[in-house]
Amino acid sequence: MAGGSKIAIYSAIGANLLIAIGKFVASFFTGSSAMLAEGIHSLVDTGNGFLLLFGIKQSQQEPDELHPFGYGKEVYFWSFVVSILIFALGGGFALYEGIHAIQDPHVIADPTWNYIVLIAALVFEGTALYLALKAFNKSRASSGNIITNIVRSKDAATFAVIIEDAAAVIGLSIALLGVFLSQQLNNPYLDGAASIFIGILLLSVATFLARESKGLLLGESANPEVIVSVEKILAGNTKVKDWGLPHTMHFGPDSILLVIEIDLENSLELLEAENTMEELRMEIKLKQPKITQVYLQTTNNIINEISV
Repeated sequence: MAGGSKIAIYSAIGANLLIAIGKFVASFFTGSSAMLAEGIHSLVDTGNGFLLLFGIKQSQQEPDELHPFGYGKEVYFWSFVVSILIFALGGGFALYEGIHAIQDPHVIADPTWNYIVLIAALVFEGTALYLALKAFNKSRASSGNIITNIVRSKDAATFAVIIEDAAAVIGLSIALLGVFLSQQLNNPYLDGAASIFIGILLLSVATFLARESKGLLLGESANPEVIVSVEKILAGNTKVKDWGLPHTMHFGPDSILLVIEIDLENSLELLEAENTMEELRMEIKLKQPKITQVYLQTTNNIINEISV
């Protein structure tokens, strides 16, 4: 999924960088508070894209003595950092700028620049969001709504881009509405209010992203369908009498650790029991490629422990 993640991130970086420049130019000529807040938002999103790319690159390092399970969780850490930056820089600045604009309101003389930039930005951000959703849909396991699938997803880089792009589209719509109403009603306070609403939006988005990234950092288990698949494999083997609860943990979007205790038939010889454990390991990895590490332990006296 890393390839799909990178395409979505590259698209988001390109769109955000161009949009940020346009927003700052429009803000300079019009003095719009909402436009300035949106410019900062796009600039933060651009930086966040580079952080996510860095996280993906770091996560692809080979396991070593210090990190025997690999570096897959690097992408989860950098996704968490991205959520903090959205909260502090994006949301915080938008709130500050909105409050400042209300305290010292200015009428936008000519909003033409704002309209041009905001409409163009909506097109670019909408395209980036479409590409991110397309990449995400290729990997999602269920056909539920997008929020449910994001909560269930282990691909932090892709869902971080989706959340950012969705927030950008909504924020742009708020800014466009704020500029329009401020001009039509000759009420400069509405421009500042739009900036405040953008700030609240970004704070909410950052909190949601932080919660999802934190869960993955702490070690979320595999989705239920993966565990059910493993149990079906065990149930289909006549040499397995019973098994304990499968313990799983994601070390990356496509890397799952599985630890499970099984009870084999007592009549098995040592070599036959060892072969059965190896067959189970191979079948599990074949049918669930995301399970990259399998540790099986038996409760039988014939073998104290076999870890493969």
